[in-house]
Amino acid sequence: MRVSSPDRVIYEATDRTPEVTKLMVAEYFASVDDGLMRALRDRPTALERWTSGVREGMRLATGPQDKDADAFYQKRVPKGAPDYLETVQVTFPSGRTADEICPTEIAVPVWCAHMGTLVFHPWPVRRADVDHPDELRIDLDPQPGTDFGDAVRVAGVAKGLLEELGLVGFPKTSGNRGVHIYVRIRPEWEFTDLRHAAIGFGRELARRDDGVTVDWWKEERGERIFVDFNQNNRDRTIASAYSLRPKPGAPVSTPMTWSELADVRDPRDYNLFTVPERVADGDPWAGIDDVAYSLEPLLALWEELPGGELPFPPDYPKMPGEPPRVQPSKKVADHWDEDGNRVDP
Repeated sequence: MRVSSPDRVIYEATDRTPEVTKLMVAEYFASVDDGLMRALRDRPTALERWTSGVREGMRLATGPQDKDADAFYQKRVPKGAPDYLETVQVTFPSGRTADEICPTEIAVPVWCAHMGTLVFHPWPVRRADVDHPDELRIDLDPQPGTDFGDAVRVAGVAKGLLEELGLVGFPKTSGNRGVHIYVRIRPEWEFTDLRHAAIGFGRELARRDDGVTVDWWKEERGERIFVDFNQNNRDRTIASAYSLRPKPGAPVSTPMTWSELADVRDPRDYNLFTVPERVADGDPWAGIDDVAYSLEPLLALWEELPGGELPFPPDYPKMPGEPPRVQPSKKVADHWDEDGNRVDP
């Protein structure tokens, strides 16, 4: 496959790693094909494209207002896509639809590298049924005052809770400061159920560990690990296993065994240069598709634990039972009815 501008520097050299070219990115994706395709195969996938490479101060566009950003999300199939690239139609929360890339072979991620892609953002669904997730994603996000080590510690607590519920989780580094845990589920529930399962799990985790929070508003989180339940909404995705991250040194979101994760001190040790050697002996997530679990134990936590519905992302339409989308410190009670709708005082 031809890669245009193969010598373009995507990551500059650091005191830990040499520079990385565009060709090296394509070669990296090819080298981790088994694990990468296990994460992407048959899933609608958005691309995070850094066409000019990664430099200090560069920004990723998060909406139409970021016209001058240096990188962007590609949710629709790019023009000029090769014939072998397959697609699937998805529906966004707005009700609009789009055809997204649906990787079926390693040539697709390699072509995406040619297009400047560093990060793959697959939906937690397969193209046979894009409305019923087959994957729960627990995103442990360190807040200011906490770090990767705190996320690893909380991940250990999460592992124990999952086991009590009869579930098996598969952990990976986020490639930055956090930890992700994936649980394969049977595709029998909708996205709202998946979100409620994540909230229930987060609330029970917070009940057991005062270093954990599910508070949506940053002013309420404190120095704790935030369980980002909203990553389980429709059209909300996180970096796939074996994706690169746009950080110095080309770090990788790296699948781990639980014992390995407990010993990691610096996630930057897992990068474009080290991960291919690591997977030569196999993917730690090779068994992730062996068993699909029921979501019922987590939905029971959602039903049993107090707290009710939590805010949705700001670009979502108003959702049933949702509380007011206003920071608690700015909320004036007279301006909201009991259903969370804005009213004139």
